Amino acid sequence: MELSNSDEIHGEQEFIDGLYARVDALRGATEDSVTDALGQGNTPMQARLERDILVAERSGLLAALNAVDGSLCFGRIDLTSGVSHHIGRIGIRSDDADLTPILIDWRAEVARPFYLATGHTPMDLRRRRHLTTDGRRVTALHDEILDLGDATRTGHEDPSGDAVLLAALNSARTGRMSDIVQTIQAEQDEIIRAPYRGVLVVEGGPGTGKTAVALHRAAYLLYEYRELLAKRAVLIVGPNPAFLGYIGEVLPSLGETGVLLATVGELFPGVKATATDTRAAASVKGRADMADVLAAVVRDWQSLPDPVIAIEHDREILMLDDGLVRVARDRAREAQLPHNAAREHFEGHILNTLTEMVAERIGTDPFDGSNLLDPSDITQIRDELAENPEVWAAIDQLWPRLTPQYLVADFLADPVGYVSDDDADAIRRPVTRAWTVADVPLLDEAAELLGRDDRVRRARAQREREEQVSFAQGVLDVSFASRTFEFEDKEEGDPEGSEVLSAHDIIDAERFAERHEEEDHRSAAERAAADRTWAFGHIIVDEAQELSPMAWRLLMRRSPTRSMTLVGDPAQTAEAAGVGSWSGILAPYVEDRFDHRRLGVNYRTPAEIMDLAAAVVRAENPGFEPPSSVRATGVRPWVRATDDLPGAVAKAVGELAPVEGRLAVIAPRDLHRRLAARLDGVTAGAEPDLTRSVVLLDPRQAKGLEFDSVLVVEPGRYGTSDLYVALTRATQRLGVLHTGSLPLSLAGAGVV
Repeated sequence: MELSNSDEIHGEQEFIDGLYARVDALRGATEDSVTDALGQGNTPMQARLERDILVAERSGLLAALNAVDGSLCFGRIDLTSGVSHHIGRIGIRSDDADLTPILIDWRAEVARPFYLATGHTPMDLRRRRHLTTDGRRVTALHDEILDLGDATRTGHEDPSGDAVLLAALNSARTGRMSDIVQTIQAEQDEIIRAPYRGVLVVEGGPGTGKTAVALHRAAYLLYEYRELLAKRAVLIVGPNPAFLGYIGEVLPSLGETGVLLATVGELFPGVKATATDTRAAASVKGRADMADVLAAVVRDWQSLPDPVIAIEHDREILMLDDGLVRVARDRAREAQLPHNAAREHFEGHILNTLTEMVAERIGTDPFDGSNLLDPSDITQIRDELAENPEVWAAIDQLWPRLTPQYLVADFLADPVGYVSDDDADAIRRPVTRAWTVADVPLLDEAAELLGRDDRVRRARAQREREEQVSFAQGVLDVSFASRTFEFEDKEEGDPEGSEVLSAHDIIDAERFAERHEEEDHRSAAERAAADRTWAFGHIIVDEAQELSPMAWRLLMRRSPTRSMTLVGDPAQTAEAAGVGSWSGILAPYVEDRFDHRRLGVNYRTPAEIMDLAAAVVRAENPGFEPPSSVRATGVRPWVRATDDLPGAVAKAVGELAPVEGRLAVIAPRDLHRRLAARLDGVTAGAEPDLTRSVVLLDPRQAKGLEFDSVLVVEPGRYGTSDLYVALTRATQRLGVLHTGSLPLSLAGAGVV
């Protein structure tokens, strides 16, 4: 007998109610109740261990539950065997002995048919159901019948199977990306679950969902390889801070919070890039040959006397000339260590050279020329030289300790002699200027070339350790003064079996100090953010085509296993230093050993807007094929000329601004202040608030973002790539305003 629509919804509502009752019970669970549920176990130690394990598991689950907002459950699959599984953003198990799952995590293998099954390949499914919820309330059901021989119907059948997808595509934007876990398509699922090892390249035009796929891939990898990635962390690199804010809620909504999101400008601990380079400067700094340039800069800091360095020691003058220092320098370089680490070898050679000078002067027999000094005398001379400030002043002059910040700032202040005159003019800047994004890979390269002289750090750590042990010894002396502990042998009343111990027989100062050392409670992602040498378990790079060769050197150092997912579109390359081709990016590191996948369906941009954007690229590349849009809205974009740009923008914003959702005004950066002055509540800035109903961006800030409506201002001032990006941000409506001449691709597009 077929159920009515209301019966079906009521049944799903009962399940949802039961699911949230379980969630509420979990949230209310305390450590004591967990202990009671476990019982005493075989031994008190075992009971405590089991309790700790369960508390840890539940605390992780509770963290996920608190991060997941709204609908935990979004689907159900009914198998031909009669078994049904509900699918959700995270998995939840029952309290019975075998911990039966009551909600299947979307990443589990058993959930795959929800995304892959078709009428042609039903994968043993009878029905696939999408649940639409508002908080805890079921509002709609959409059923897809996959077993056409099954005559049972619910009244919620969706013949096309696209209702949920189209509803998501047409929904109002919020200024934050939402997950697509309910609408993952088959081609996207294959990429999300691709093998963990190696480099995976995901290429796709605007609106193909490549960013969402990459984020869901991160969630899947964290689920499938939890133990490994929980220790090594996942790094997600985005093009700008606005983009990171835009995607920042996706992984928490899927129950994953242990991920580091950063721009390239944030990947050198202690430095945040706040300044902006000219296009020419960014191009020069991003070139691969800057690695050789910086290596030459470092070598030039390993200098020779000009012509000699005089050192006063014991009322005599010791002369370090070019030849003596050259030998010491060559031997230090032979160690093939970074500059700061190799300095120890240089110091040793210089001290040995000076020791030989002194020994020869004071220890040579005037009659036969023999050396009258024994080894202890030589050692004493060397120790005395090592205490001479003039010796260390000479060493600092010839082989100074350097920091990456000092080296790069000094080089950029005067780059003449290392690059061409034109390049030097492009990158020259005052030492006091703030860092740019293009500077960060230079700092990272410098850090590799310089290394660290760990002697100072080790000495400081040793001093701190000695102080801790000394303090612990004092505590023991005071706390246990004149106190003893008596232990009796198993034989009662046997005086020979008793032993009297002092506190120091039970615990010594070193062990006591160890117990009170501070533990590092930071997550793996937090520790990775503070450690330049951290090796991530997996790295995801969005807008990967934009990164410079020097930026790729930085990222590859952080992925020695080359476990990476690269997302981008060469047609959208806009940065002067961008590599723009996958082989150009990867050949120096993995040659051609990477997996390339392409997404060809445009879910964001309506066909009417995509046709206009494609014309821009075809003006330069006649063979260009854009991704195919899944929908048309019937609303054509418009292009208008104006003599009053601020006034026309204000009027157009009134026309385009959706009742719900978001509107972006995309304009050249130098126009932002003028335009913002005419737009209520709109501000100009480097990090716009994307949750506001109207935002003002330049084309680079708009990369990777989407809005219900978009107004593109002065398209003639954009390059082809920037204009293509700007035109493809809208999900519903697009307008274009200009005062000057239009690009031919727009002028000839028939839109007026």
